[in-house]
Amino acid sequence: MIVVVMGVAGAGKTTVGRQLAETLSWLFLDADTFHSPENVRKMASGQALTDEDRAPWLVAMRAALIENAARAAHVILACSALKQRYRDVLRVAETPTHFVYLKGDRSLLQQRLRERPGHFMKETMLDSQLAALEDPTDAIVVGIDQPLPQIVEQIRAALGV
Repeated sequence: MIVVVMGVAGAGKTTVGRQLAETLSWLFLDADTFHSPENVRKMASGQALTDEDRAPWLVAMRAALIENAARAAHVILACSALKQRYRDVLRVAETPTHFVYLKGDRSLLQQRLRERPGHFMKETMLDSQLAALEDPTDAIVVGIDQPLPQIVEQIRAALGV
């Protein structure tokens, strides 16, 4: 099984994904590690990525998902997956792929970004992510305004794991 924990910056994708993976003893992958140095520099300077910037990043993540799923490993990927076409690239037909959308209001997301030290994704990028976000129609939707253990349990229940 592949689970993509998605949402805009500040939603808690990495925190939730890591905790879920740890709880289930599944492999965890973070989309941030797949970005090119150029993309990281661009985002760190406050520039939004284009679809062209994201294309090799999506292909690399898909390859990692396929490779790990082929080894019978359950995989959790923390990834913004803002647009449906990005999610289509990440969906692996041969392996059940589920999307978990971490949803929160702008003020909470902004507060979290303000309090997150040392990350290349800055608070100023939130508006561009919210503008690019296409709410998924086929995802498990989880509100981020609850404690981490509740979020993880809600996801586990929805996935039946």
